[in-house]
Amino acid sequence: MTTHDDEWRDDPVDDVLRRLRPVSLDALVSTADLQTRRDRKYVVPRAIVADLVEALAAHAGVLTIDGRRSFRYESVYFDTPGLTSYLGAARRRPDRFKVRTRTYLDAGRSMLEVKTRDRRGRTVKRRRPHAPEDGTRLSPGDRRFAADAAGIGVDADRLRPTLRTRYRRTTLVVETRRPATDTNGGYGRSDTARVTVDTDLTIEGLDGLLGGDTRSAAFSDLAIVETKSAGPATIVDRFLWGRGYRPATISKYGTGLAYLRPRLPANKWHRVLQLRLRPRRRRPATHLRPGAPPTAARAPETPPDTLVVGSRPRHAGAA
Repeated sequence: MTTHDDEWRDDPVDDVLRRLRPVSLDALVSTADLQTRRDRKYVVPRAIVADLVEALAAHAGVLTIDGRRSFRYESVYFDTPGLTSYLGAARRRPDRFKVRTRTYLDAGRSMLEVKTRDRRGRTVKRRRPHAPEDGTRLSPGDRRFAADAAGIGVDADRLRPTLRTRYRRTTLVVETRRPATDTNGGYGRSDTARVTVDTDLTIEGLDGLLGGDTRSAAFSDLAIVETKSAGPATIVDRFLWGRGYRPATISKYGTGLAYLRPRLPANKWHRVLQLRLRPRRRRPATHLRPGAPPTAARAPETPPDTLVVGSRPRHAGAA
């Protein structure tokens, strides 16, 4: 019989996660539903995550539901043929939107989400239930909802599935007390932060919009760490800064589509694309070192238009 722990059997992070106290979903919402917050994202080698969780062991709990510590997500992003949503983000237009279905694969439920940003920089997310089996389709009612929620004259009838992402998410709740060196008068005050760690990210172009570009990619050796706090930098931020990693500008949709279509305008994500998402193509079996058993050394087969991305940046400097 397969248990929930089997999904982590070969992952060194699991050994550390087992030692963290479990946090229920209700407790997560009550202790870390941050209304006013500062978000920071980092793209790091997956190997760093085990060290990070080890450093947090005395301060953190992990969201645990039915014995699971990590949860599979699938998102499908919708855009117009002219990529109105993508270009709005890439060119930092004041009024922009994002439409996606998000499916919680382990729970078997899905939501349609519309996120907008106005000229004052305010971000609003509206959502409604969506059929999990229809992740790549929008019903007439879904399209009306998207048009009303976006509120910026989007022709929802032209929206089509453009990019699919899949990943595994672990959510931590971190509680620490501010040190005596705190300069904001907060010495001794307890701070709560929510930290998400996304691994096993894959991206796939949909609906033929990608033409002859790379069709899909798997970022197996990378992790996206996001910290969300209402106070100053968290212990997680300071840990990553100490390792030479700095906050990165990254969007799974924007960065993912820019990765698959390098001719698109992508200055907003140029740094993370160049320093963190560098492709490493699999070597064919004929390039194996002399004497190596071909069957043991050969990597698992992948489609010819798939890239497997490693985690070795040029240096361990800022992202």
